Amino acid sequence: MAGQSDSPISLFSPEEVEFIAEDELMEIVPNMRMDPLNFICGDFGPFFPQIPVKVPLWLAVALKKRGKCTIRPPQWMSVENLTQLLEGEREDQGTFQAVPFHYIEISRLLFDHAREDIPDIYMVRSLIEDIRDVRLHKVETNLEKFSATSAVKIAHLSAMEVNVVRPFVVRSLQAFYKHDNPVVTADLDSMSNRQPQVRQPQVPNNARRFE
Repeated sequence: MAGQSDSPISLFSPEEVEFIAEDELMEIVPNMRMDPLNFICGDFGPFFPQIPVKVPLWLAVALKKRGKCTIRPPQWMSVENLTQLLEGEREDQGTFQAVPFHYIEISRLLFDHAREDIPDIYMVRSLIEDIRDVRLHKVETNLEKFSATSAVKIAHLSAMEVNVVRPFVVRSLQAFYKHDNPVVTADLDSMSNRQPQVRQPQVPNNARRFE
C-alpha cells in the first residue's frame, strides 16, 4: 500500500500515512474459532465466536473481507462524541480539540471495508468530514500568523494534518533562515554549487593493454 512521497520535504504520502495507521488496535467480534496468530508485530488471539478481541486494523480488515468477523467502531466514532468534538472545534478557533492521531485514516478504512458495522454511518461520515474541514481551516488560519522562529508547535494535530503542514513550515523556516543569515546562506550556496575536481587515475608505464 505504501507509495513513494511526492517531495523530499513531505516525508509521507497519504498512502504511507494510512499504512502506518493500520497498526492501530481495533476490537472485533469473531464468528469462528481459530488458534492464535503469530506475527512479528505480536501475537493475536485465540479467537472464539462472539468473544471480542483486539487486533491491528489491517488484520481486522483482512478478517472482515473474509467474512470472519464484525468490527466494532471505536467509541470516538459515535454520533454523540463526534457532535461534541465538532462543537468544541467551532467554539474555540484558537486551539485544536484532542483527537485520535489517525482519526482520518481509521475512519476512511472503516467506511471502505466495514460500513455495515458502523451505526448511523451517514451521520458519522458527515460529522467527520465537518470536523476535518473545520480543523484544516484552523490550520490555514494559524499558518497565516506564522512568523520567524526556530520551531513550530501546534498541539493536537492528527497525522494527516501534520503531513499537510510539514512542507509549508519547513520551506518557511528555510526562507526565514536565509533572510536572517545571508552570509551563512551565501557560503552554503557556494559550497553546494562548487563541483568537486575528479582526478584522472594514472596508468603505470608497465601496465599491459588488453585488446
